[in-house]
Amino acid sequence: MVKMVQEKITIEDGITLIKFARENIETYLRTSKKAIIPDEIEKKYSGKYGVFVTLNKLDGNNKMLRGCIGYPEPIFSLIKAIYNVSISSAIEDPRFPNVTLEEMDNIVIELTVLTPPELIEVNEPNEYLEKIKIGRDGLIVEHGVRRGLLLPQVPVDDGRNWDIKTFLEHTCMKAWLSEDSWMNKDTKIYKFEGIIFEELTPRGEIILKEI
Repeated sequence: MVKMVQEKITIEDGITLIKFARENIETYLRTSKKAIIPDEIEKKYSGKYGVFVTLNKLDGNNKMLRGCIGYPEPIFSLIKAIYNVSISSAIEDPRFPNVTLEEMDNIVIELTVLTPPELIEVNEPNEYLEKIKIGRDGLIVEHGVRRGLLLPQVPVDDGRNWDIKTFLEHTCMKAWLSEDSWMNKDTKIYKFEGIIFEELTPRGEIILKEI
C-alpha cells in the first residue's frame, strides 16, 4: 500500500512540502499569520492524505520530541493538511509549551504521509502479533471515545527496539487506556503505513527516511 503513496509522493515532493511546513511555522511565529500557499503548490498537492508533522529538537546527537500533530484520515488535501498541522505541531501539542521562533534554529522537521487506516480483523487478540510488522505499520487503538495513535517510526526511533506487544501497549497508553486494553474484544486496532521525509539539520538536507 505504501508503494502506491511513494509512486505519487517523491523525494522532490518531500523537500517542497517540508520547506513549506517550515516557512509556514516560522511565518506564524514571527507574524501570528500563516504563510500564503502558492497557487502551483495548492494545485499540485490537492490529493487527500493523512499526514503528521513532527518537530524534534536537537540535543547533541540526540533528538527530543517538541511537538507532533496530524490527521490520521485523508480528510483534507495534502497541502491543506500540512498547512494546518505544521502550525498545530508548534503551538497546540498539549504535552509541550509553544515552540519559539528562536527554537526553530535547532529543530528538525519530519513529515509522515499516511496510507488510509485499515481495521485489523482478528478472531482472538493474539492474532494481532502476527498481523503487525514493526518498521512498516503504525497503529491506532480505539475504545469508546478514547483513541491513540503511534507512527510507524516510533518503535524504532531513538534507540528503541520495541516488539509488537510493547508497541500495542504503548499505543493503548497513548489512548489513555490500560496497557493490556488491546486484549479487550471491544477495542478496535487499525494499522497504516507511512512515507517519511525528514530534515537532517535545521533548514538543511531533506531525505526519505528508512525505518
